[in-house]
Amino acid sequence: MAQEHKHLIIRAEVNLPPIDPVWTSNWLAQIVKNINMKILMGPYAIYCDVPGNRGLTAAVIIETSHIILHSWDEDEVAEIQFDVYTCSSLDPQAIIDSLDIFEPVKIEYKYLNRDKGLVEVEIPN
Repeated sequence: MAQEHKHLIIRAEVNLPPIDPVWTSNWLAQIVKNINMKILMGPYAIYCDVPGNRGLTAAVIIETSHIILHSWDEDEVAEIQFDVYTCSSLDPQAIIDSLDIFEPVKIEYKYLNRDKGLVEVEIPN
């Protein structure tokens, strides 16, 4: 199997940010299953209640790399940063669609092919 080195980086503004570590861990595990990956470690999630940095961080190590989520929920519209990197094939639209549960009001992303550099690629329709 040839390695593909795909990296999806998402920034989203959402109405319903994740706040429950157990729920978020289960959500990440379901995403891994939905994109046909395998978990090596985790998922792990923890909530930080430090003013100015309040939010949730979660991670899962997959057989082909990682998935990381950071959220901040202090502002009226919360922010999520979501990072999926894999050495395998990836359906980026499935990942973007998985954020619908958080009621996004804005989603921005970069989809990179990191095989021989950092080349931005279009998400197939």
